[in-house]
Amino acid sequence: MKSLDEILADVRGRIAAAARRAGRDPDDVEIVAVTKTHGEEVVREAWDAGLRIVGENKVQEAMWKKAQSVSGPEWHLIGHLQSNKVRHALETFDFIHSVDSARLADRINAVADAIGARPRILLEVNVSGEKSKSGMPPAEVPGAIAHIAAECPRLTLEGFMTMAPFSEDPEEARPFFRALRELRDRMEREFGASFPRLSMGMSGDYEVAVEEGATWVRLGTVLFGERPKTKSFRATPDSDSALGGLDSYSGAGPTVRVLD
Repeated sequence: MKSLDEILADVRGRIAAAARRAGRDPDDVEIVAVTKTHGEEVVREAWDAGLRIVGENKVQEAMWKKAQSVSGPEWHLIGHLQSNKVRHALETFDFIHSVDSARLADRINAVADAIGARPRILLEVNVSGEKSKSGMPPAEVPGAIAHIAAECPRLTLEGFMTMAPFSEDPEEARPFFRALRELRDRMEREFGASFPRLSMGMSGDYEVAVEEGATWVRLGTVLFGERPKTKSFRATPDSDSALGGLDSYSGAGPTVRVLD
């Protein structure tokens, strides 16, 4: 079995090759190490291997994991954010990739004002139009940008995020990644602003995403293997009381809590 260092060397080589094919600087692409359903020991392993950004899908999971993990990494929320968990998200994460409406931006701004935070965000865009995916339609992006600029002074909008439809063929993701890059370019011209971050590409299609302009690729399985369905952890005093229980990792029901 390969070590994470060996796996990471291969992944970084592929990213560099993809960047060169597109005439890009490989240093412009960073890996978001997606550790969802893995324990805090994987965060340590990622940090020791030189990965500096941890991505988590769920606020609850990140809260307990960050508290038990090595200090140092940036923590990025890459999953859907519910409005009732905004405060916990702002207290836990350094960056939010998944702002999918002007209403959510308003909520983040209000909470940020109350606690003195300055959130850095991306707008999540549903380029594919799939109903199963979060994100605003591309047609709503200009209005959301204008709204944030006018009404959300606590927020710093740095770019956009998307997910391509699942496919065994990475090339099928290319039109969606290209569409997000082209949307970003139009928005920069229209607003006279810079939106340098493009969060797109996962384990199965990250090379195509880099060729199409990704600056953050969200990688989990390719680095850490298949995700476990459940994770044991030591309960914290407010882990349930504050958030009403833990989300399921599998989607099938509540996660079993194991006290060790």
